[in-house]
Amino acid sequence: MFGIDRDANPKNLAIGEMEEIVNRIVNLGRDAVEPALQLDHKGVHFSGSDILLVYIPESLIKPVHKRGQSIEDTSIRSGGTTRRASRQDIGTMMLHSQTPRWENCHASLLLGDEELLSALVIDPILEMLDQPIPAGDEERLKWMTDSAFIVRHPSGGGYVTNLGAIAAAADLRKYPGLADKSARVIVYDGLNKGRTRSDIEGWRGYALAFQGLLKYVCNLLPRSEVIAQALRETVPVYPELALREVIANALIHQDFTVSGSRPLIEIYDDRIEISNPGKLLPSKSIERIIGTQPESRNEKLARAFRLYRICEQRGSGLFRAAQEVEVFGLPPIRFDEESNHFKVTLSAPRTFAQMSASDRLNACYQHALLKYRSSSVMTNKSLRERLKMPEKQRSMVSRLIQEAVDKHLIAPADPENASKKYTEYIPFWAAIK
Repeated sequence: MFGIDRDANPKNLAIGEMEEIVNRIVNLGRDAVEPALQLDHKGVHFSGSDILLVYIPESLIKPVHKRGQSIEDTSIRSGGTTRRASRQDIGTMMLHSQTPRWENCHASLLLGDEELLSALVIDPILEMLDQPIPAGDEERLKWMTDSAFIVRHPSGGGYVTNLGAIAAAADLRKYPGLADKSARVIVYDGLNKGRTRSDIEGWRGYALAFQGLLKYVCNLLPRSEVIAQALRETVPVYPELALREVIANALIHQDFTVSGSRPLIEIYDDRIEISNPGKLLPSKSIERIIGTQPESRNEKLARAFRLYRICEQRGSGLFRAAQEVEVFGLPPIRFDEESNHFKVTLSAPRTFAQMSASDRLNACYQHALLKYRSSSVMTNKSLRERLKMPEKQRSMVSRLIQEAVDKHLIAPADPENASKKYTEYIPFWAAIK
């Protein structure tokens, strides 16, 4: 508390004095101790004077000590005095230490109850959950607390968590740490970034904005005319289900600690690229990303989106997307991992002759993978059907299969089978025993 003298009498603090004190203590919390402390403050009018209240929450990571020194130099308060912590004290603190998860961290400063209620929009989420809308403010605050959207403060009010803000914020721009995490959609005129047709950024929480985002993207994409049951109708070039799963994955599995980067949807004349900040988790690989067990660096966010029926949490999302891509006869999904982001590309329809050599091999591998995950196997016939190629092009497909075998992308399901014509194939990793 600043602005109170030694006799407990308030003395007025000018705005300039408050700003100087706040800057000093924030710098101390960030630079003078390790791990850094998150400090909160508020100027209040008390007994005719302006004073400054500073709140230092208990650190989840313990012990906190001076930067540049070891944990052996930790100090603690005992009986109104400060003393050096014993090894037993330090051990006890370490036992009570927790690694904070991103979703649980505070996205806001301390807010009053009315500010908490206006900061988050929960009615659409309750509708997704088929839950009744709470009748009163206290019930709404309790639901927000139980859902880990907010953390209540013992003296009243509370904090919006990163989970609450990223899912249900009325305006993400009001949260400095999340202002650059809303999705951005860019439409280019042509096959490269030379000319931009439109560029728009969202600002609402993901759960609130997702359906609108998906609809907006789908309306931007080309459609083609087909004749079905003697009637002409337009159908999307890209399967909506695949777009839904890929966009949801980009939002949920991004690395929120990567600053200056956001989920990005880029639409070109011949493809759509969906990228998110962060690389794959160490336990994941591009070759095994389709159909593997679910794992996310943002577990609470992934679970919440599953409950809201926005995405799957069984690892089947990309599997279903790849299946839809095959049904629509599109080139295979392309995955690229770069230094600070992960990108998924869906391509517009192309014939086998128009596909690149790498696309042909990836189509072969992904088809074998989808068959294997469906308790089946790939054959020359099944691959021809997937690539929309007639029987007379069997030899061309055979050469592609042999190239995929030589590059260790697929393997014969039965190595003892000498008949090339009836050979069945599985992904390379399924053949390793």
